[in-house]
Amino acid sequence: MIRGIRGATTVTNNNADEIVAETKKMIEQMAQQNDVDPELIASVMISVTPDLNAAFPAKALRLIEGWKYVPVMCMPEISVPGSLPFCIRVMMTVNTTAAQNQMEHIYLNEAKKLRPDLVQE
Repeated sequence: MIRGIRGATTVTNNNADEIVAETKKMIEQMAQQNDVDPELIASVMISVTPDLNAAFPAKALRLIEGWKYVPVMCMPEISVPGSLPFCIRVMMTVNTTAAQNQMEHIYLNEAKKLRPDLVQE
């Protein structure tokens, strides 16, 4: 069965190093909390708000050991008035036997506001 794991985080500035570092942190937590083996990842899609263009956040995956062949794609998030700025969102699809309600979605920094019902402290 293929399941989706969601993640989102924010950065404080449109800074390449911060974009990559925060994306890496989020992806690693998504994998760890869901016991994800990179061999079982179907794909990772990453979107960024229009105010982030200093780096491709997909670069973060290439910094994680064993993730060399994981398919990843970046895209812009739609610009909705009043939406959370400096936000990076991820949809990771994985092959798993876990039930939908067992997926641990990761929201970090200001992105915790997006899904307070899913945030674990």
